[in-house]
Amino acid sequence: MAKKSKKIVRYRRPLQLNIGMIIFAIMFLYLAFYVYQYQTRDKVQPYEVTEGSIVNDRNFQGIILRNETTEYASQSGYINYYVREGKRAAAGTNIYSMDETGEASRLMEENADTADLLSDQDVASVKKELSSFGQSYSDLNFDQVYDAKYSLDAMVLEYTNFNSVNSDEQLAQQLGDHFSQIRTPVSGVISYSIDGYEDLDPAQVSAAVFDRSGYSRAITHAGDLIEQGTPVYKVVTDDNWSLLFPLSETDAADLGGAETLTVRFPGHDLTTSGAFSMIVGTDGESYGKLDFTKYMVQFISDRYLDFQIVMDVAQGLKIPVSSVTSKNFYLVPVTYLTTGGDSEQEGFNKEVYTENGTIVEFVPATIYYSTDEYYYIDTDEKEPIHAGDYLVKPDSADRFQIGQTASLQGVYNINRGYSVFKQIEILAQNDEFYTVKKGTRYGLSVYDHIVLDASAVGAEGDLIYQ
Repeated sequence: MAKKSKKIVRYRRPLQLNIGMIIFAIMFLYLAFYVYQYQTRDKVQPYEVTEGSIVNDRNFQGIILRNETTEYASQSGYINYYVREGKRAAAGTNIYSMDETGEASRLMEENADTADLLSDQDVASVKKELSSFGQSYSDLNFDQVYDAKYSLDAMVLEYTNFNSVNSDEQLAQQLGDHFSQIRTPVSGVISYSIDGYEDLDPAQVSAAVFDRSGYSRAITHAGDLIEQGTPVYKVVTDDNWSLLFPLSETDAADLGGAETLTVRFPGHDLTTSGAFSMIVGTDGESYGKLDFTKYMVQFISDRYLDFQIVMDVAQGLKIPVSSVTSKNFYLVPVTYLTTGGDSEQEGFNKEVYTENGTIVEFVPATIYYSTDEYYYIDTDEKEPIHAGDYLVKPDSADRFQIGQTASLQGVYNINRGYSVFKQIEILAQNDEFYTVKKGTRYGLSVYDHIVLDASAVGAEGDLIYQ
């Protein structure tokens, strides 16, 4: 008799699916996929439209021209000045003395202990000049350091001798013919900075005039031994002065129609207006010329001057350059616009071909922009009007075939969560922003949200994920 097997076989229960677990798994996978898709999707960064302006001040460096008369030494000797740099002197004023032997300098040095070399007012003037230089200094124009040195030398050279006039009267009696005092032949503002450009005529200007690599100025100091015929000072005979400066092609185009320009001088806390004109230099290049009737004394020790031309301030809506794109539109004559049936919706009457023949039906259309002649409508294939279609003029048999296009500049408005093209009219721009016209019928408004980078949007109507 066969033995019975004692092996125990585990009973396997049939698999039972729990509908709740299935639903949970589906939801989990869906959420995981959605999160993954969101994390890997390109995000669109919005920008809120604000009111603003762009000031396109332009920086220039010009050369100063004045009505200058240079005076030369009539004899050799040691010179001593009486009039400070930048001060106005009447005709016949003692301007300097000339000592042929040097004895006057020795006598003045012996009495130097009793002389007050620099007054508080003199020190304050020097400090003010240094402060002005510090505010306008730039490492890109290191040669300004030399200009400042020349200006300070010109200021100080007479400060140390200004109080010596009375003693020089006594010296003239002691030294006799070896000591003489020279008077100014004309009235004007005195300067001791001589650079050879005193007689420069605007018609002689060229690019070489603005090459400062070889520029130098000569300033004769009190106590120097000079030869007969050496230039010792100059007189600026009136307050009229000019600035000549080179113009690029863009500058010439932008400023060509101007007659008056507003000019700002950095470091001098000065803004004024000057009469503007353009001239052609001897090298055939364009140069600007600004004429002023005041403030000449402020720049008496300068030949080259940095300044800014204040351009028109454009007020409007401020948007980033990166947000601007362009789009093509169909052009439709304005006389073809109509409204549909009892509604106020705008659109056009379009010819439609059916089995029973040609009929005319109203189709709505979104207007993106208008001129006196044309409306701009969308070229998207989803729209009811396409290239080759015929539109019928209201209350007329005239027909117009769709086909002509034109481009508009604009941005993508995303107030509703999807992209909508809005036309803009640019008023001004710089490297980062545009100022666009405010209050246009088909344009933007303050606080609208637009796409910061227009290239991130594929087409109008795209959903925007932020």
